[in-house]
Amino acid sequence: MTQGPILSSMIKFAVPIMLGSLLQMCFNAADLIVVGRYCGSDSVAAVGATGAISNLMVNLFVGLSLGGGVAVANAVGAKDHDTVHKTVHTAMLTAVLSGIILTVLGVPLAEVFLKLMDTPEDILPLSTVYMQIHFAGSVPMLVYNYGASILRAAGESKKPLYFLTVAGVLNVLLNLFFVLVLDMNVAGVSLATAISQTLSAFMVVRCMLKREDSCRLYIRQLRIHKAPFLKILRIGIPSGVQGSLFSISNVLIQSSFNSLGTVVMKAQAAGQNINSFMGVIINGISSAVVNFCGQNMGARNYTRVKKIIYIGIAAGFVLGNVLGVATFFLGRPLLSIYITDSPEAIAIGMRRLALMSLPYFTYGLNDAMSGALRGIGKSSAAMLTNIFGICIYRIGWVYTVFRIPRFHTADTLFISYPISWILTFFIMFVWFKLNWEKVVQKEEQRYITP
Repeated sequence: MTQGPILSSMIKFAVPIMLGSLLQMCFNAADLIVVGRYCGSDSVAAVGATGAISNLMVNLFVGLSLGGGVAVANAVGAKDHDTVHKTVHTAMLTAVLSGIILTVLGVPLAEVFLKLMDTPEDILPLSTVYMQIHFAGSVPMLVYNYGASILRAAGESKKPLYFLTVAGVLNVLLNLFFVLVLDMNVAGVSLATAISQTLSAFMVVRCMLKREDSCRLYIRQLRIHKAPFLKILRIGIPSGVQGSLFSISNVLIQSSFNSLGTVVMKAQAAGQNINSFMGVIINGISSAVVNFCGQNMGARNYTRVKKIIYIGIAAGFVLGNVLGVATFFLGRPLLSIYITDSPEAIAIGMRRLALMSLPYFTYGLNDAMSGALRGIGKSSAAMLTNIFGICIYRIGWVYTVFRIPRFHTADTLFISYPISWILTFFIMFVWFKLNWEKVVQKEEQRYITP
């Protein structure tokens, strides 16, 4: 990460992450496809209704895994092996404790949260069961995410892909078994996902136990070390809060979709899942930017950091365009995978893709720039900018424009996304241009002996 050509190295690093993220997305996609094919579109709507509220609770703790990854990357770049060791063990214990908290909160409160989102009564029982099982599997889900983040920070992006490949195949097989053989409906697909995530967590932990470098995991040495923990919090909390606040705005928007009826909910659930596949591919670029910037900041290669950021932005723009255009032109067959009994829902889904997929380059720009700010240790700047440019903006949009009778439509909600992405990118880019020299000066002061 700290030497040699940048673009080709970033591509080699990012591609396994993209493929791994796609496999992780296949967990939820397989859920929707199986229930859509064999249980009906009401089950599709039930699964889709849980996404926003689940992300609201999960994102805070997943954000901490990013903090752990950046902290490890900094220490690896600086060749500070003791700090790497302490950060790894602090992060993995944090993953376990975070998963326990999510389980304790999510399982008993699932139905309450869904009712607050105005989830229709006809799908509420199905959504509740799906969400409860999802939260019951929080510990392995977070253990995998934290472990994979650490491996990537150390430059290893292929093994998490291998682990998810195995877990993804198991997930599909269990989906079919639980739904077709045991007739478990959404409970079956949720249970399949939880079991598959447990397998991926086991494999990532086993990998870390066998490493020969400072990222090796020793179960008996799991403990919270103050300095690494504070750094994880400093970098991870802003990212997690940002993700949770995104989810709050998404909860409000999902509630707005719910108010438009079950047909719109079906289109939103299917379209959202398709766009999620695009998003995790873009996230591969962002993850590369985060880790490459993190290691080079630790190695004090500031000129290289700046090049990484500009290359990352260009890659996000190009990839967003390619994905957006391709997804739109393949829209109907893609939507038909999820929706088999509602031509009206497919028509609404196509409008969603037109308004959100064609301008998807705006998401590519925004995500790459967010990754750059986190990679240089300015996670708070990314958080505050995204809170304003996305969360506050979208909430304001729901309570103003969407309330106007003429604009009380699904299209009005769809168009709010690309506007918020491009707005936020410009704010973050201007902040970076104005503050980069100050960031470098502050970083250099850490190495000056008093």
